[in-house]
Amino acid sequence: MATSKACLVAALCSLIIISAFIDGTQSGDCCLRYTRKKWTCRQLLGYSIQNINTSCDISATIFHLPERFVCADPSMKWVQKVMACLDITVSYSKSSH
Repeated sequence: MATSKACLVAALCSLIIISAFIDGTQSGDCCLRYTRKKWTCRQLLGYSIQNINTSCDISATIFHLPERFVCADPSMKWVQKVMACLDITVSYSKSSH
């Protein structure tokens, strides 16, 4: 009886540790810092938004480049201007087809 309780406690502790590890590693797809470089609309393919949630610690605009992604501070004026430019470019290209 004591052995089965000890095994149950050990299994629960292992489950808690594994769960905490998995939660901690989910930030692999999150922006952790912002770029210092100011990108132009012509250099970018598009963007997506990262909101603060359980796995991401900062809000970010994720700019899509041909070979990679770049994280930018969404409160910066240049970021907002580039987002607006990309919105216009995308809506123009959709309406011209």
